[in-house]
Amino acid sequence: MTANNNKLKQFFSNPTNVYLIGLILGMAATCIELARGRAENLRDFRDATQLFWQHISAYSQEYIDAHHHRFFIYSPVFNILFTPFAFLPRWISGILWNFCNYTLLFAAIRNLPGQLKDKSTQIALYLILIITESLFCFQYNVVVCYIFLWAFILLEKDRPFWAVLLIMLSATTKIYGIVEIGLLFCYPKVWRNMGYAVLCGLGLLLLPAMMTGFDGLIPWYMDWFGALSNHHETTGTYPSIVFAIPGILPYMRIFQASVLLILMVAFFAMKDRWNDLRFRIQALGVLMGYIILFSEASEPHTYVIALSGYMMCWYIWREHTLFDKIMFWVVFVLFSIIPTDVLCPAKVHYLINNTLYFNVYSYTIVWITMIWKTVKNK
Repeated sequence: MTANNNKLKQFFSNPTNVYLIGLILGMAATCIELARGRAENLRDFRDATQLFWQHISAYSQEYIDAHHHRFFIYSPVFNILFTPFAFLPRWISGILWNFCNYTLLFAAIRNLPGQLKDKSTQIALYLILIITESLFCFQYNVVVCYIFLWAFILLEKDRPFWAVLLIMLSATTKIYGIVEIGLLFCYPKVWRNMGYAVLCGLGLLLLPAMMTGFDGLIPWYMDWFGALSNHHETTGTYPSIVFAIPGILPYMRIFQASVLLILMVAFFAMKDRWNDLRFRIQALGVLMGYIILFSEASEPHTYVIALSGYMMCWYIWREHTLFDKIMFWVVFVLFSIIPTDVLCPAKVHYLINNTLYFNVYSYTIVWITMIWKTVKNK
C-alpha cells in the first residue's frame, strides 16, 4: 500500500502529468460544450469581433435581441485581441482559444517566483477543476487570471515594460486588471513605470482606430460604456459576490470604494515591507480576491482569479491553523466540486451557492484571513 501511495504521489508531483490531466479535462469540457451547440460566450466573442470588422456595433439593442438578451460587455480592444480566433471555423476557434488559455495559465503557475515555484504543481492541482469550469464556459477570466500572474512574474524578473503592457491589456479589455498597477509602488522607478502605463494604455485604446478611424473611436467607446451601464441595470448582479449578502446591495458603491480605500491605506502604511517578496505575493492575492468578491457580476468560475491569489498566499504562510485547513477544503468543495454538474446535482448547487450563498460567505472569511495574515506578517 505504501509503495502504491508513493507512486501515486510521484505521479501527481510531476508537472507534465498535472498539465496533461488539466488539458484532457479542459479539452473534454470544450468539446462537450461545442457539441451541444451552446458555447454562448464563444459565440458572443466571435460574432462581436466579426461585426466589429464590418463596422457594426455589438453594443446595439439589435445585437442583444439576436443573442438571447446577452450584452457584449468587452471593449473594442478585446475585438482586436480576439481577431485571430474569430474567423476560424467554430470548432477550431473554440479548441484553440481554450488550449492557448489553459496552457498560458499553467505556464504562469509554473513560473511563479520564490518558493511558489516548488509548490506550483500543488497550486495547479487545487485549481484544476475551477479552471475546467471556466474553460467549459469559454470564460475570458482565465485570460485575466494569467495576465495577473505573468505581470507579477515579469515585475519580479525586472521586466517592467512588458509587465505594465500586460496590466494595461487587461485593464483595457476587462477593467479588473487595473488594480495591479498599485503593486508598481513596490518596485524601483515607480514613476517611470507609471509612465509606461499611461503610454501603453493610450496605445491600446487607440488600436481600434484602425477600423473605426479616429473620428469614430470615441463614439464606439461611448457605446461600450452604455452597454456596461445597461447590462448592470438590466441583469442586476450574479449571486457569487459579497453584495449577495442580504442588506449590502443598496450600499454597493460605498462598500466598493470604502474597502478599496482601506486596502490602499493599509498598503501604504506597510511601506517598509514593500521589499519583501512574501508581502508582495500576499498583496497580490488580496487584490485578486477584491476584484472578484466586490465585483458587480461574478459567477462561481470567475473565482479562478481569486482562488489563484489565495493559493499563492496559502503556500507562503508560515503556519496553517486547524481553522485554515478546514476553510481550505470548504472553499475547494464550494467552488470546485459543487459547481461541477457531474460531481454534484444542479439543484444542490443552486441551494448551497445560489440561495444560501455559502460560497460567498466562505470566500469572504478566507479573504479576511488573507488580509489578517498579511498585516500580522504571518
